[in-house]
Amino acid sequence: MGTIVETGRRHTARVHVLVAPDSFGGTLSAVEAAAAIAGGWATAASADVVSALPLSDGGPGFVDVLAAALGGRREHLQVTGPLGWPSGAALLIDGDTAYVESAQACGLHLVSADDRNPAVATTYGVGELLHAALDAGARTVMVGLGGSATNDGGAGMLTALGLRLLDASGADLPLAVPALRRAHRADPANLDPRLAGVDLVAASDVDNPLLGPAGASAVYGPQKGAGPAEVALFDDCLAHYAAILARDVPGAALLANAPGAGAAGGLGYGVLVAGGRRVSGISTVLAVLRLAERVSLADLIITGEGSFDGQSLRGKVVSGVATAAHAAGKPCLVLAGQVKLAPGELVGTGVSAAYSVAESAGSVAAAMARPGEELAALAERIAAHGSGDGRWARPAG
Repeated sequence: MGTIVETGRRHTARVHVLVAPDSFGGTLSAVEAAAAIAGGWATAASADVVSALPLSDGGPGFVDVLAAALGGRREHLQVTGPLGWPSGAALLIDGDTAYVESAQACGLHLVSADDRNPAVATTYGVGELLHAALDAGARTVMVGLGGSATNDGGAGMLTALGLRLLDASGADLPLAVPALRRAHRADPANLDPRLAGVDLVAASDVDNPLLGPAGASAVYGPQKGAGPAEVALFDDCLAHYAAILARDVPGAALLANAPGAGAAGGLGYGVLVAGGRRVSGISTVLAVLRLAERVSLADLIITGEGSFDGQSLRGKVVSGVATAAHAAGKPCLVLAGQVKLAPGELVGTGVSAAYSVAESAGSVAAAMARPGEELAALAERIAAHGSGDGRWARPAG
């Protein structure tokens, strides 16, 4: 797909390559993907300068990529996982800022395909992470949203922070989406008062509202195992829950319609109800990691992700990297598990060419079975010989 242009320098066989991928679904972390691409490229082109800069837009890998760039201090915790059992998680503290990765507490990757059940998956562990950030004295708490197994509208998180959701008898509701339809009253009296004194930030590029055809249940529920009947049920439950919070929690009246409220199964809504605000996840990460500066020093940019599709060009890592490369006049390659965009759809995106690991490996199954090895092999082949169809050729020496 596409045609690679010159590297931006005088023709030379030595190229400075910046490798800046996202994670590859549930197969490779961003750190692992960057290492595989960089290693494969260096095998074929040992004279090249290859730099790795793993990235995240707020989803899985958010803490790892920021820790690699910022240093800081990690606090390792055990929190409640999406299905209730303990899950290891890490809080990153840098000065008076704490970074929380919601996927470490409620991520889809923590649940096997057979066990996925968004009806009972909870964000309670995210609330425990926020509580730990407050205990650490953070003045700013940034929550990376994405990759969740949940559809609870942040109800679990808010419960962990002290909000009570009560039924008509005054009993606390269980942590399950269908139970939200029985909510009679929300009591914010015990909501952690320290939330009022911090800058709580949701880092996400998902702009979906909480409810409706573009909401959390309809758009993301099926990815987590919800069928059509469950999607309708979940949306109804979240609508009732949001109406109760709008009535009983100060400041919550209009938040269900706010951009990003539907992120991470409605966890974005929960963060907003807790007094938070939303920022672009990828823009924030790229600013912290000084991507524009790194791109300006490179000749060729390589990014990637599990599936390169229409969503990739809407605020995801690939779009952020490609935009920075385009602004600097540098070519940008995408190496993805699967490529689902036609050549014409890359025009004006900043992506010079896209390559599929599944195509290179011979099948999706082969690519999934050996993700690191096949990604490295694809990078090695492109570095040495191009794609074989003119999409990449090393500048003449």
